[in-house]
Amino acid sequence: MSRQKVVVVTGASAGVGRATVRAFAHDGYDVALLARGREGLEGARREVEAAGGRALVLPTDVADPQQVEDAAAAAERELGPIDVWVNNAMVTVMGRIWDLAPEDFRRVTEVNYLGAVHGTQAALRRMRPRDRGTIVQVGSALAYRAIPLQAPYCATKFALRGFTDSLRAELLAEGSNVHLTMVQMPGLNTPQFTWSKVVGFHRHPQPVPPIYQPEVAAEAILFAAGADRREVWVGGRNAVIIAGNKVAPAIGDHYLAATAIDGQFLDQEIPEDRPHNLYEPLPGDFGARGAFSDRAVDHSVELDLSRHKGWVMATLGAVAAGAVAALTASRKAARRPT
Repeated sequence: MSRQKVVVVTGASAGVGRATVRAFAHDGYDVALLARGREGLEGARREVEAAGGRALVLPTDVADPQQVEDAAAAAERELGPIDVWVNNAMVTVMGRIWDLAPEDFRRVTEVNYLGAVHGTQAALRRMRPRDRGTIVQVGSALAYRAIPLQAPYCATKFALRGFTDSLRAELLAEGSNVHLTMVQMPGLNTPQFTWSKVVGFHRHPQPVPPIYQPEVAAEAILFAAGADRREVWVGGRNAVIIAGNKVAPAIGDHYLAATAIDGQFLDQEIPEDRPHNLYEPLPGDFGARGAFSDRAVDHSVELDLSRHKGWVMATLGAVAAGAVAALTASRKAARRPT
């Protein structure tokens, strides 16, 4: 009798993590739930159990490596060997660099980057001896192209991409069968924008359009966990951002300077002391979706193309071969005497 697969999801209480928990539960996984907020974790547990899986609630601050290691040990003890580890936990602070406190930079780095490092190391301690398992790093288009007002967040995603590339080479060097992948996300409709810390502005933050529902991100993470992909991109604009940054980064600098500050805010005031979750979780169960469902799409063509990569490449190959054959035939016809 085959055993139930096990996934660990960090940041499991809300947003992308919450949607990811549901996606894996519906795919037949038991789920270890890591986050700081107890109410959100309990809500996620109920959703896993409703899908027929087992759930283990593990209140954890991923910035603390010992808490992460203890959670990994508990997950294997209660649920079984970990098949997939998803590093998704994140916090952020928005503001101009000269207005941000050093401790805010430190906290974002400790959660977003070092939290993923701690999770990866805990997973590797268990996966490498078994020579199997998958680690999914939740990244962003901002891992390739940074934007104003989000320097702490962007820096952590750049760092995570570099860390992941180094680890991939090390795993290849030892011939390991542990799989490592990174999913680069677009703007998403999550509760992040209702609880992120904002410094120097009194307007409500919003995702950079186009906006996708968190279920699209969860679908990509589930796909990446089972596919042989180095990276998975979600949202067609990501490819444009990444390619454009390679070709003409200075143009991107000027474009973002002109558009990306106002573009990250609504014309809606927020109080200066708006509660945020940078250091402590907010009370309540916020679920997966944020306040932008009326503008969010629930489908990604880029993800579809990535998922059907083999079919797409075969089709492109057939089209290219046909074009070459047609061109060759036309040249031969042109050389024949009339």
